Amino acid sequence: MGSGEDRKLSASLEDYLEAIFNLADASGCARSKDIARTLGVARSSVTGALRLLRERGLAYYEPYGGVTLTQQGRATAREVARKHEILQAFFMNVLGVEKEAAQRAACQAEHALESEIIGKLVSFTDDAMARSAGGRDEKSESTGRRKRSAKE
Repeated sequence: MGSGEDRKLSASLEDYLEAIFNLADASGCARSKDIARTLGVARSSVTGALRLLRERGLAYYEPYGGVTLTQQGRATAREVARKHEILQAFFMNVLGVEKEAAQRAACQAEHALESEIIGKLVSFTDDAMARSAGGRDEKSESTGRRKRSAKE
């Protein structure tokens, strides 16, 4: 898989990876009908995407069977999901955007922003959350890290 085929996935394939990752997290594998329902697409679209993911070495898939992610597929999906969580938390906690709108915006932005920018956003969000907490011991919802006041 060193050919670099999976270097840059389309936003659509990243959405499929994220859906499989989230669905398989609970049950160990995902079913195409559940992926279709989650993404609001036709099952034939899911089949085509799963074939592409399998060809790129990101998913294990056989028609009429469950779908699981390869190690590389899980790593890629985990990164997409992480970006999504960070962006949604930023939109809600820092910008005050309502949850549904934050969810939609995060889903679009997660594909466009590079990891370096996401890292800077995490730092900004942590700082903003610490300032808004007035130095209290506060758990940042954006990263799950614990912020401590200067007294500790």
